[in-house]
Amino acid sequence: MSKVQTRRQVRRLPPEKRIADILAAAKAIFDEKGYNDALITDIADRAGVVEGSIYRFFANKRDLLTRVVEQWYISMLDRHEADFPAVQGTWNQIRFLIHQHVMAIKSEPGLARLLLQEIRLEPGYRESNFFRLNRAYTNRIMEVVKRAIANQEFRPGLSPILIRDLVYGAIEHRAWAFLRREGELDAVAVTDGIIDILVSGLGVAAPKVESEQAQLARRLEAVTAELEITAARLKAVLDAQRPA
Repeated sequence: MSKVQTRRQVRRLPPEKRIADILAAAKAIFDEKGYNDALITDIADRAGVVEGSIYRFFANKRDLLTRVVEQWYISMLDRHEADFPAVQGTWNQIRFLIHQHVMAIKSEPGLARLLLQEIRLEPGYRESNFFRLNRAYTNRIMEVVKRAIANQEFRPGLSPILIRDLVYGAIEHRAWAFLRREGELDAVAVTDGIIDILVSGLGVAAPKVESEQAQLARRLEAVTAELEITAARLKAVLDAQRPA
């Protein structure tokens, strides 16, 4: 009797909740097995739905992949919208954007691998909604650079597009060993290294040396972020082990 009641309750879930459950299950399965080895049946089992329910909301496995990675980028954009306005000063803003992106990769390596190995290689990538999300996400640093040039903080003639490419290209290359599970990714070291290069390359005076208190606060922020990642991973493991 309890099983029948459980099935009825699942059928009464609103579409928004059903879609959210399917996307969460797809993210977990893609992370565990990769895109090629993931099966729709695996995702349906993890979400607690029949396979046909998935095709009510998603065209195919590729559609699921796209939606999962888009959801990740939307969450990062939302975080930027919430936190970025409080960050004052050009170099603090650049540091914030670099550090947040490195931490996004570190917290979701499975999604980062899917982005680099699957989404970016699609023939229609540049016409996709995800491409537009990516442009909105990375253009934030271009806006900072343009303002700095206009305010004469940075020397004239710099290319904001090139600076954007240098920053995100450097992050991507530094992350590859981590994404191949061949090493760790030190978000603070990567952020500081890129900032040091930019300070020299942009031809402006170096930012003021941080006080000991500021350095401690930045290190504590990094440690807190690491703890949040560990807690999220532990929760995901416990949720996966919890009986349906």
